[in-house]
Amino acid sequence: MRNKRFIVALAGAVICGLLGVLAVTRYLSRVEAFTKDINNVVVAKQEIPLGAKITVDQLTLAPIPNGSLPDGAFRKIDQVVGRVAIQAIGVREAITSMKLAPAGTGGGLPAVIPEGYRAVTVKVDDVVGISGFVMPGSYVDVVAVVTPPTQEGAQATGPISKIVLQHIKVLASGPKIDSPENQREPTSVKAVTLMVTPEQAEKLVLAANEGKLQLVMRNYSDEEDADTTGADKNKLLRGDNVNPEPPPPSETQSEKPKTQWVKHTPVVKPKAEKPAAPASSAQQNKNSIELIEGSKRRDVQIQ
Repeated sequence: MRNKRFIVALAGAVICGLLGVLAVTRYLSRVEAFTKDINNVVVAKQEIPLGAKITVDQLTLAPIPNGSLPDGAFRKIDQVVGRVAIQAIGVREAITSMKLAPAGTGGGLPAVIPEGYRAVTVKVDDVVGISGFVMPGSYVDVVAVVTPPTQEGAQATGPISKIVLQHIKVLASGPKIDSPENQREPTSVKAVTLMVTPEQAEKLVLAANEGKLQLVMRNYSDEEDADTTGADKNKLLRGDNVNPEPPPPSETQSEKPKTQWVKHTPVVKPKAEKPAAPASSAQQNKNSIELIEGSKRRDVQIQ
């Protein structure tokens, strides 16, 4: 009996040992496969501002699994040193070819101008620059106030205002091409640089020389064209209608069902009748007399 128990215990120990060895072997194989799947990529050691030429001190290597490797990532630091960032790069962010200007491009504003576009600087003040809230990355419309030319024999007209350019991106605010950390506080500048096409550059320069310019800020996601006819003194004196206030941009711009007001006829509730007061004892005993017999009292009905 003792030998049988010993054999069963020994067999159980052997089975447990084999299962442990199998589990450890599988774990080690997974760790080895995971280690082989990891490779080093170039990431930013510190924040790299827009338009800056990248140096060695701003870069480091970080292990990233091949399955999570972003497209266009670099594996050697030498491949990134000297390139210019065309967008701001955060700490521990992988550096890809889409975030860099072509090799050999100099730093500064020319590196952030896309191909086929131009940069035009416009003189602004507190009013034109929307109290300093026009910052790099903002989108504006350009309104020009000019006096249209008059034809021979026609009566001269006064100045008109017209939106001449729409959805124009601001590349720089003064000498800065990167947005400030706190965008809620205005920045006083004397000029802003706009990104335009060659045709838009011609209109902008002509409008600046012929009259006055006014920048109108618009929402980042608003890319619709506003079809306007311009405004002159006659339209100005006609006044304007009241427009409903739009919902905040944070709310979903979904069409909400309109509230229907239904006219209800007032319901007049009948007044509750007061319950009749109970008859007094004098009324109840009107046809009776009180008869006293010694210490007893009783009512006697009279027919």
